[in-house]
Amino acid sequence: MSIRSLDLLDLPIIARYRNDVITLDSARALTRGHPLGAMGLLAYVNPTRHLYAAIANGGNAALMGGVIHSHGETFAKLLYLAPSSRLDDPELPALLEHLVIQAGEWNAFHVMAEVDESSHIFPALRTAGFSVYAWQKMWDVSQIGKAGPIPGQVWRRMNSVDLPAVQSLHYQIVPPLLHPVEPAPKRMIGFVCSENLKCYVSITAGIYGIVLTPLIHPDENNVSEKIAALVSNLPDRRGRKVYLCVRSYQTWLEPVLEDLGAQASPRQAVMVKHLARLIQEGQLARAVPASVNVQPSRISRMDIDE
Repeated sequence: MSIRSLDLLDLPIIARYRNDVITLDSARALTRGHPLGAMGLLAYVNPTRHLYAAIANGGNAALMGGVIHSHGETFAKLLYLAPSSRLDDPELPALLEHLVIQAGEWNAFHVMAEVDESSHIFPALRTAGFSVYAWQKMWDVSQIGKAGPIPGQVWRRMNSVDLPAVQSLHYQIVPPLLHPVEPAPKRMIGFVCSENLKCYVSITAGIYGIVLTPLIHPDENNVSEKIAALVSNLPDRRGRKVYLCVRSYQTWLEPVLEDLGAQASPRQAVMVKHLARLIQEGQLARAVPASVNVQPSRISRMDIDE
């Protein structure tokens, strides 16, 4: 089986699969739209973007898939697979492995995929080495902000002095087993509640929508009012839909969102494949740094009377 990168000669196949695709990056799909639409294809024009698509077999039996990586991140994400009507194809794991190898060339440590729990893609992903590490739901909170701005709950953009507090909040909420896959925030992107910095949301925005991923401490009070205020006071919203991504370690937020009238999408499995990287230039590590002096311990002999 031959697998190669997608090119302009494959446009007829792309057009054929336009409505037969499964998306594996929910936030990007909700904010940027269809991965095989006009905006999705234009993203491949940017040579600095880590965005790659491949096609297997060619002709009428073609399989396609895409993977994306953001500069500075330790993980990559599977974007889509097509056609969704052939998810049981025995050649699909080989295409997935090809996409994973490309992610490894970008120095990613993990590759992630977000899959509806009723999807038929699970066997192929497991065969390719993916496993479930969390569950999530995308909540449509667009209607919460229709009443206009809500005073009394102050959210502001995160700045550099907030980063240690936000990272501490991440380590308190996200289980330790997930830290390598879901690292603490390193950039000042998102909003914090200035009341006590126990509420933080990262933000992903595109022309079609806005996705907020919260980190809210379980001891926080007035969570319902805080979420409503956040959605109502979002700057530069321009009528776009707003979604809240709730992972399985924050499921206590779901009853709050239900009371606010938010609508949940089907539950998704967040799957990950860990990549092994070859260290080409290995060096012997010193057991003790050269600048540190270590004094040998002395054990004196003790005479004991019989």
